[in-house]
Amino acid sequence: MTEPLHDYAFIADGERGALVGPQGDIDWMCFPRWHSPAVFAGLVGGAGRFTVRPHQPCVSGGAYEDDSLVWKSRWLNGQGVLECRQALALPSSPNRVTMLRRICATRGDHHVQVSLQPAQEYGRVVAGRWSGRGSVRCWTARGGDVEWRLSGIAGARVKRDSLEMTLALHEGETHDLVLEIGDDLDSPVSADELWDSTAAMWRRALEAVPSTREIRHSFAILRGMTASTGGTVAAATTSLPERADHGSYDYRYVWIRDLCFMGAATAVAHCDDFAAPAARFVTERLLADGDQLAPAYTVDGDPVPAERHVGFTGYPGGGDVVGNDVRSQFQLDPFGEALRFFALCDELGVLDTAGWRAARVAAQTITDRWTEPDAGIWELDARRWTYTRLACIAGLRAIAARPGAEDDSRDWLRVADQILVELAATACRENGAWQRAPDDARIDASLVLGGLRGAIPATDPRHRATVDAVERELAKDGYVYRFREDEDRSPDDFEGAFVLCNLWMSLSATADGDLVKATRWFERALATAGPAGLFAEEFDVRQRELKGNLPQAFVHALVIEAAHAICESEVASG
Repeated sequence: MTEPLHDYAFIADGERGALVGPQGDIDWMCFPRWHSPAVFAGLVGGAGRFTVRPHQPCVSGGAYEDDSLVWKSRWLNGQGVLECRQALALPSSPNRVTMLRRICATRGDHHVQVSLQPAQEYGRVVAGRWSGRGSVRCWTARGGDVEWRLSGIAGARVKRDSLEMTLALHEGETHDLVLEIGDDLDSPVSADELWDSTAAMWRRALEAVPSTREIRHSFAILRGMTASTGGTVAAATTSLPERADHGSYDYRYVWIRDLCFMGAATAVAHCDDFAAPAARFVTERLLADGDQLAPAYTVDGDPVPAERHVGFTGYPGGGDVVGNDVRSQFQLDPFGEALRFFALCDELGVLDTAGWRAARVAAQTITDRWTEPDAGIWELDARRWTYTRLACIAGLRAIAARPGAEDDSRDWLRVADQILVELAATACRENGAWQRAPDDARIDASLVLGGLRGAIPATDPRHRATVDAVERELAKDGYVYRFREDEDRSPDDFEGAFVLCNLWMSLSATADGDLVKATRWFERALATAGPAGLFAEEFDVRQRELKGNLPQAFVHALVIEAAHAICESEVASG
């Protein structure tokens, strides 16, 4: 049986991540990079698992160690309490991963089942035969150019394509398992050294992050999802269903818009050591591709592969999709989001000369192409989406206000005014609220960003009317949906509530000074997460289930921004 998404934990080292199930299964991990084929694919019905679990029936639980992605599974049964501390070791390498699992008989004596089934290509290819090395307590296998080595498993046996072992632990005893996967493994490193370096690097990564628990946890998630290139993947998984009968996509890539959301949120929270690498990634892509900037890239900055089906069974209700056809879309709003992000980076003092050149590329693209239809924030059919143009206005105004804009600021503000005049004439409802597009009078939750990001003042009647319309037409039971696909049916007939939208509404209420409402929207968003505090893109309000790929990075980014805004407002109000 596949576990509900709600029950998974997540460990990561920046170059790839793994999902840990409540029964001790590593059910998902790609190697060597985020977008590579999975070597553990149990999540989507494929082969490949690494299991550590009690021999007896148990009640499962767990928690992260403070300020880290070190997850400690905990099982309670008739023998007492058994724990397994697990992490991907730091420092990381793009071509090698080390998974640490430290088993501890916290209370009572226990028998523990250990099983490792290595696989490649989403479980369609089982890795080579195991060979044991009893003198160093490790086993090795090779599949193609990849070597697997599991240390701490003396006495294991090979059962078909798996390595199996039953481990007896007395109360107070611990046992380390170290799994290494790479193309050229050198001598094994002791588990103690690996644990020490991993804990130290997590402490350093979060030492400057604000003390709010939600901010620090979401920041740890984003850290774990950010490669050495500065790119943060949108999610760690592919093909997890957004609806029961539709919507399976591959999110293991860096969306420029999402990265700007993340960079801006961390910049607002004064976490500039995250914002600076993100700005470099966006800068490099803008300078390389100009007005042909793709909506998404691999973490290496390469094109996203075309969408294809690879033949795994899929998570229940999901598909078998890898790659993403977003590569063929034109999206204009990332240029506006990039400008706003660059302006925040300049305010922090981390926007360099190359960043300013990239800003001018983005501003020129908006000037040249703002009248063209584009796929918009929700990646739908190409239209003149209102949100897209509001994002461009906000970005142009933000960058024009920076001292480095010099003589360009007047031209950028002129274009921003021109776009706003056109929107006012074609994209407003009779009550003054923005509508999705000139030919679509429906409301859209993304439109609240117009007043939040500075396209228009937050006091502008159009913004107030838009916020009221979103709350009236798209909110249900305290959760917010993106838009209505059919005016005659409830939005949850089609998809789950969009967690990101709750956080936008929280930011809006904070800006209005209504901390009660802001906290209510915020807490509803937090309530969608599972025990590990991971957010998916959508939440099925009726069944209280996570929907879509996870962890969803832009949700964690907006948790940081919304939590910071509430805290700042509380301090200001005394």
